[in-house]
Amino acid sequence: MRRTIQPRALAAAAACALAALWATPSYALFEDDEARRAILELRQRVDVMQQANQRTGERSGEDVSQLRRSLLDLQTQIETLRTELATMRGQNEQLQRDVAELQRRQKDMAQGMDERLRQFEPTAVQVDGREFRADPAEKRDFEAALAVFRSGKFADAVPAFGGFLRQYPQSGYAPSARFWLGNAQYATRDYKSAIDNFKALLSAAPDHARAPEAALSIANCQVELKDTRGARKTLEDLLRVYPQSEAAAAAKERLARLK
Repeated sequence: MRRTIQPRALAAAAACALAALWATPSYALFEDDEARRAILELRQRVDVMQQANQRTGERSGEDVSQLRRSLLDLQTQIETLRTELATMRGQNEQLQRDVAELQRRQKDMAQGMDERLRQFEPTAVQVDGREFRADPAEKRDFEAALAVFRSGKFADAVPAFGGFLRQYPQSGYAPSARFWLGNAQYATRDYKSAIDNFKALLSAAPDHARAPEAALSIANCQVELKDTRGARKTLEDLLRVYPQSEAAAAAKERLARLK
């Protein structure tokens, strides 16, 4: 295996050789021109090797400095990346919390919306023997008007039931609303209007549970208006159409008094 001689070692060897040559007597050296030329060439080689070795050392120092700077830059970049990663992790955790909060709010809003929608959904109700579906607002308005009538405020009950019938003309409450409206009008001595509402009930719902009472109330209004003939006919029709009703028993008594 061939050995490689380092420049420094070679320069040292050359220096030794040069010293040895200089130690030789001058007369012998100057007698041999070839030896002198060899010394000069060797001296030049030594100078070249020393300069090369110096340049090599300078380049090595520059390389080390450059490497140190690169390592410092790399370390700075690593620290920056660590900081950015920590920031991103914090932002991600905050984003997850925000998403969870939004999902909770959305769920609460959906539940609240369902509850509000249920407030407007028709529900099954039963009034005067009839079962039907009514909107919550419809049910509330009818019960409010009926509460006014039962409190004895008949004059206030008239517009309450009248407004209900205008707002809900197709309501399942309509026959009952007309019955109570007629009674409120009878109580305020508006007999003609009362007769109209009772007749409207009989025409729209002749099989309604309040129909016999409505017929009897028509006869009462006719008596108040001094229409004895009309009252008698109304009572006779009541006995014929609703013979098994409680109103029929009252009709017999009133017919007897009219004769």
